[in-house]
Amino acid sequence: MDGHAIERIAQAFVTARTEGKALPDYPGERPRTLAEAYEVQDHALRLWDRPVGGWKVGKIPPPVDGELGANRLIGPIMADTIYEQVGSPIAMPVFEKGFAAAEAEFAIRIRVPQGAKLPTNDAETYDWVEEIRIAIEIASSPYPGINADGPCVTVSDHGNNAGLVLGPVLPRERWDRINDIAVETIIDGASVGKATTASMLDGPFGAVRFLLANLDQRGLMAQAPGWVSSGAVTGVHDVTVGQSVEARFEGAGSVSALITA
Repeated sequence: MDGHAIERIAQAFVTARTEGKALPDYPGERPRTLAEAYEVQDHALRLWDRPVGGWKVGKIPPPVDGELGANRLIGPIMADTIYEQVGSPIAMPVFEKGFAAAEAEFAIRIRVPQGAKLPTNDAETYDWVEEIRIAIEIASSPYPGINADGPCVTVSDHGNNAGLVLGPVLPRERWDRINDIAVETIIDGASVGKATTASMLDGPFGAVRFLLANLDQRGLMAQAPGWVSSGAVTGVHDVTVGQSVEARFEGAGSVSALITA
């Protein structure tokens, strides 16, 4: 994929996101490798005049992970799409004719310790963590086929992220047993998924390590500080405009959002 093709795809997605319009067709040749996909993502970041407030991390399932050489992917979360819920559910806009989903996640706010090497285990990762919140990631793209077309297409449009809703803080004493916390996602009052992070590769802190290694490789470590949406605990649940979403975390509270256009 040449530079002009990368630029056209990135510009199409930035324009569609700026204008809130759907893209019924993918705007060009689909990237075939993660390297090409991240080139599109990097170009889109250069086009925006908006600060990045964090990053989403998603799973690449087998056998595609083996074919692409990675079991996770990442995408930017713009700072002006991160909200803290206090009281009523947060209204979160999605692309009505694009793709839209909600995911219960642990959001981890990270820093970059001075002189620190990239962490290799959970204990070392704790030094990079300032705070953990329960959260809902809103995944949405102008292109309705973003998930069906595979991880490279997902990466090429901001990792399919459209925002993050932050709920209550997870106390420090619960970090060591984060994989034991039962999580349930509820849409319009009906339970759509229950799970724990024990089934998520090497867990939320492993997601942080993957992110840091990815950003370091891409020369983006200056943008590492902020929130990490560490992966869908109960799955990726499609949503439509007007639906309500609640994520309950055992012993840690709940967080909720209202899906809007």
